[in-house]
Amino acid sequence: MPDQILTPAEATVQQDNERVRIVRWHFAPGTETGWHRHGHDYIVVPSISGTLTMINPDGSLHEAQMIAGVSYFRQIGVEHNVVNLSDTPVEFVEIELK
Repeated sequence: MPDQILTPAEATVQQDNERVRIVRWHFAPGTETGWHRHGHDYIVVPSISGTLTMINPDGSLHEAQMIAGVSYFRQIGVEHNVVNLSDTPVEFVEIELK
């Protein structure tokens, strides 16, 4: 993890109602989500391929290869900070199921 302070990734809410919350996340190089815990099950749909680093509460790191068009599902309770430590932008749409 770099020592410098990272800037927030760009989050654009596309839809938020009683059933779903849809957010487009754009990660320029050197940006992060900040620490958060997912309060709902969610689906991630990458739109720009690249590598993101997940920092877990215990300090461990997990590199995730995001492939445009290849979606994945995660259950409620995931806690992490998502960081773009690469030199290229990465983007995905996150769909939270309420």
